[in-house]
Amino acid sequence: MEKFNIAIDGPAGAGKSTIARLVARALGFVYVDTGAMYRAVTWKVQQEGLLPDQELEVAALANRMQIELIPREEGQQVIVDGVDVTKEIRTTAITDHVSQIASYGAIRQLLVTLQKQMAITKGVVMDGRDIGTHVMPDAEIKVFLTASVKERAERRFKEMQNSGTCTLTLSELEQDIARRDQLDQDREISPLRRAHDAVLMDSTSMTIEEVVDEILGLCKDKVGGGK
Repeated sequence: MEKFNIAIDGPAGAGKSTIARLVARALGFVYVDTGAMYRAVTWKVQQEGLLPDQELEVAALANRMQIELIPREEGQQVIVDGVDVTKEIRTTAITDHVSQIASYGAIRQLLVTLQKQMAITKGVVMDGRDIGTHVMPDAEIKVFLTASVKERAERRFKEMQNSGTCTLTLSELEQDIARRDQLDQDREISPLRRAHDAVLMDSTSMTIEEVVDEILGLCKDKVGGGK
């Protein structure tokens, strides 16, 4: 069976990373968390003492840094210039600024180029905000995964509590997710959009297993199911 690519887009907190990882594992494909790449740049910016609005300096820094995404059974490991930042990039301090960093054209151009290279050999499940519209417009399977703001906030709140990184109340988190939605939708470069040929999937009342099964069903219907 020939390999194919799967693009999973959607707003913050929709569960894209978890779903994409499980789908990739079921198919024996490579999972690429593009959001982790933007978070990695944001982490490096903070480490270097730059402000998020120093666009030229941020772009220059991003061009100098090396980002590695390493598949692990427990999830994707993120290495920046030899340092494991897998946990650090999930903190509120990073989340608060990643949408701004991701809005810069130079940053998106750099990371999208890397992402396109990863997809050339096929057999990739990639999630983000502009995968189906910009990074992998020719992906055989495209899904736009969403859920209500309230549901996404509750999921993220539990996730952050479990990892010990929660510094916001549920109400504050809900407001933050709504703010990020607006930023992602309004940015000039590759805004958050549902591709015209993407399947809309509202996971508000669905379990993780149900979402994964539905996507695997799409794969079987369209391309035969992978390995």
